[in-house]
Amino acid sequence: MKIKKIRFIEPGERPYKRTVLNHFVYDRYIRTPSVGLNLLATIVKKEYDDTYMYSEAISKILRKDVVDADVIFIGIFTFQANRGYQIARYFKKHTNAIVVMGGLHASMNYTEAVKYCDYVLLGEGDESILELLHSLEKEEPISFPGVAYRQNKRIIVTGKRKPPENIDGIPDRSLVYQYQNRVHYNTIWPQIHGSRGCPHNCDYCALVRHFGRKVRTRSVEDVLEDIRSSIAFFNSGPFPRLLKGVWLTDDNFFADREWAMNVLHGIIDSGIRVPFTVQARYEVGFDHEMLALLKQAGFFELALGIEFIDDSDFEAYHKKSTVEEIKQAIKNIQSCGLSVRGLFILGADNNTPGIGDKLADFVIENHIQGVLIQSMYFVPGTPVYQQNRHRLLHHNWSKYNGQVVHYPKQISPYQLQLEHIRASRRIYSVKRLAKSLIFDDPIHKMLFIGEMFWHKSICMDLKKELPYLKERSKEY
Repeated sequence: MKIKKIRFIEPGERPYKRTVLNHFVYDRYIRTPSVGLNLLATIVKKEYDDTYMYSEAISKILRKDVVDADVIFIGIFTFQANRGYQIARYFKKHTNAIVVMGGLHASMNYTEAVKYCDYVLLGEGDESILELLHSLEKEEPISFPGVAYRQNKRIIVTGKRKPPENIDGIPDRSLVYQYQNRVHYNTIWPQIHGSRGCPHNCDYCALVRHFGRKVRTRSVEDVLEDIRSSIAFFNSGPFPRLLKGVWLTDDNFFADREWAMNVLHGIIDSGIRVPFTVQARYEVGFDHEMLALLKQAGFFELALGIEFIDDSDFEAYHKKSTVEEIKQAIKNIQSCGLSVRGLFILGADNNTPGIGDKLADFVIENHIQGVLIQSMYFVPGTPVYQQNRHRLLHHNWSKYNGQVVHYPKQISPYQLQLEHIRASRRIYSVKRLAKSLIFDDPIHKMLFIGEMFWHKSICMDLKKELPYLKERSKEY
């Protein structure tokens, strides 16, 4: 077959719609498009000129443009899976295109995903995506590793693919429909992903299962050029942005210390002057040289994957942390002029009624300025999913976005959802908003206001599920 037209699609848990809320509430009808899928589209574009991407995070899909595509790639995370399958079914029915699915959920749950498409790309597709296209053009059997497909009602897996070592590559953001017209929204940020893999082995983490435990990094020069490119792209929109920050989205930016130091030195020497935020484990709070460099390079906060506030929970899920170490790390980070954002998980086996207040107290007492709270997250393929399959309430993947989806051991699903709502309301109270408006710098003022809207939106969704969870909790 001759392949001329290729389209990439990122489903939205809530497909984009135009609303004033998009200026204030992240992840309701707007969010930053997938960097990974954008990079794959960029790789394909080098060989196939008619390549384009749609992301329901920022726009509707122009179906009239997609229906005559030769190949359609759809990338999904767990919370997007239902919408992704719906899109795949539609284009399988209404087009002659070959439909390929990939992404974390499809890779780790390919026995399900393959029912909705022709092929599933397993793992990272940087190299396998062009091999697949070449094989389709030549109408050859898929002989290389990293693909799953159906043949005579059997699922064929061509083997596990070795992750790519060279991960340099700057996504061409102009390939994403309407992206440039959305960059003035302060709810979406330039995102840079500089490394893949994590040496740790937390039971609930899907990313280490997807990317592996070996840390692979992009060259410092490639990361710096990506930062420049993203800043230029976000400054080229129809209206000016109020927030000029850049988000380094690595799951553990500091896993390769020498590389991280070189990136920071590169930012400083390059003259790039924008506020940065980055995700990290708590251990960086004991690396005073790193903290000084972060401040010098323009970083204003670290998003710490704290997860739990009880030592027994850390031990149960194989996360090497203690509460006292985390508290000290937070103090050290703050003493260097950096703020801390906390990423937390509710629903561990040792959680009991009152965990919401306990979490809110921890956040307030340790002066954590922003939070992401999720109930225990179950992704197929992770140890925590395999060990708790019998305790899951359902497999409606669209609800696997931080809501309660399982029976905890010492608290009912209904009560746990209420604890989540209570923690959120206390952390984003009017009193804390007033304090932020009086004492915080401009960027934290804006962030707190935006996050207050965001958490109110989350709580609205959590409350909608309460009748269902109350009914299911009768079985508890």
